[in-house]
Amino acid sequence: MEASLLAGKNDMHVKTCAFGLPGGMAAKMANPGNVACPRRPPVPPGSLRPHLPLPRRRMNAPEARCSPAPGRRSTSGRRSTIERRRDIDYHRAMVLAAQDDCATRLRALPPVQRLLESEAAAALVAATSRQAVTEALRQVLDQSRAAIRGGGGSPSAEGLLLAAARRLNQEAQPSLRRTINATGILLHTNLGRAPLAAQAVQAVAEAARGYCNLEFDLEQGRRGERAAGLAGLLRAASGAEAGLCVNNNAAAVLLALSALAGTPTPGAPGHGGHGGPGGSGAPGEVPGEVVVSRGELVEIGGGFRIPDVIQQGGAKLVEVGTTNRTRLSDYAAAIGPNTRMLLRVHQSNYRIVGFTGAPAAAEIAALAHQHGLLMMDDLGSGSLHDLRPYRCPPVPTVREAVAAGADVVAFSGDKLLGGPQAGILVGREAAIDRMRRHPLLRAVRADKMCLAALEATLRLHLQAPAELPVMRMLAQTEDVLQARAERLCALLPDSVLWRIEASEAQVGGGSLPGTRLASRAVGLAAEAMGADALALALRRNRPAVAGRIAADLVLLDMIAVADGELDEIAAAVSRACGPA
Repeated sequence: MEASLLAGKNDMHVKTCAFGLPGGMAAKMANPGNVACPRRPPVPPGSLRPHLPLPRRRMNAPEARCSPAPGRRSTSGRRSTIERRRDIDYHRAMVLAAQDDCATRLRALPPVQRLLESEAAAALVAATSRQAVTEALRQVLDQSRAAIRGGGGSPSAEGLLLAAARRLNQEAQPSLRRTINATGILLHTNLGRAPLAAQAVQAVAEAARGYCNLEFDLEQGRRGERAAGLAGLLRAASGAEAGLCVNNNAAAVLLALSALAGTPTPGAPGHGGHGGPGGSGAPGEVPGEVVVSRGELVEIGGGFRIPDVIQQGGAKLVEVGTTNRTRLSDYAAAIGPNTRMLLRVHQSNYRIVGFTGAPAAAEIAALAHQHGLLMMDDLGSGSLHDLRPYRCPPVPTVREAVAAGADVVAFSGDKLLGGPQAGILVGREAAIDRMRRHPLLRAVRADKMCLAALEATLRLHLQAPAELPVMRMLAQTEDVLQARAERLCALLPDSVLWRIEASEAQVGGGSLPGTRLASRAVGLAAEAMGADALALALRRNRPAVAGRIAADLVLLDMIAVADGELDEIAAAVSRACGPA
């Protein structure tokens, strides 16, 4: 009995050891009578039996040379060497075939010269020029090669010529196209901000049509001062002693810092305090310090930040206070021997609410003058009127900033002023004169068309501000906007679905952040296309119609749409959606 059990154990052990060996050796080991198999030593109770490694399979063994049937994996669950090589060869062949096909299709593209010899190309050359057609064909061929390498199809010669004709047609169109603003943002920066009044447009056309006395004194018959007539209008509109205009407000701030606080440039007027004599401009003079509250270190858009503008102006920034609260004592503690200016930056494009606090402009100006320093107030959007009657919160006006004691006030011309892109500087005569004589002024001065539009805009502010488009749009009531929306819906084709809904418009352009104006919008939906496709079709129209998308509807806000533009919008919608 015991011998039988031992024989069974030995036989089991032999079979386990012989697993996977070649047939002859496995047969010998499976015969307990011919193969002597040593017995394993006894294993103590509770311990693990050591694993006996299996013999390594020889690569020339019959089992290794056998491969599974095609389409079946090996019984061990692992891919055999032959299978892996077969897959590698297959994929390599596919890649080579694809490369050969790509190379064949690239070689099949016609050369530029052959395309130029066609009748269609001759017609394009007659309408434009041979150089323009050649360049268009080269660009189209480059795009086709890139498409073929990416797996796209091969265009025909007719397709290439048609694509070149479309490119030439697009290049012949002006890049700046008239756009109807139905976004609900009055001063949309991407759409050019404030539309000009008719009087300003006429003044620009008059100045651009021919010559004008830009820097010519007609009475004396000799060279005069640029924008001499503008200075009087700026004094009347702001109550300041003098005024100056440059091409944008960022340039205005940069000029003021360079001329009044930065390291003096040799030959340029020096710096001084409130009515002081100014610096010497000697080499090695340390840059002046400009004190600003931390809560006013704004980014004005496009990545331009107040700290960068101060540094570019040759001055040194000195931060005071905290993000939400700055006291007058913080300004006083920061004043040192190199301090030249206290700068106040209005929060025209953002708001900090809650536990906040800041000294008034008059307090900062009084502190600056007490220490013989200059005080500059950057108003940003810069309004000439109290906007509370126009459903807007109170904002400091330019006249109020000048009356508060600021030596220099800077603001934009194309925001709440409703004029062209410009940076306007008003203030004390001594400070404005130093900026007028600074070398940087020539690099940032305004041209004749900007000056003409700004003069006409300022005259309207003084005589008839209601005729300015910005002021007229702000004054609209909800009843007026509702009636305009209803007139537009009456003009729309039957193929489009529409509804009128209440909306909230914005002033935009870095002006009056957080202010919402009650408005009306027409929501459009087309059965044949989605909201994105419909909005794209409207933008491709001439004139383009820019709206916004909400809840799968294209919303056309009425607050910035003129009554004369309703027919054009209806025609654009009809072309986009097709006939009923």
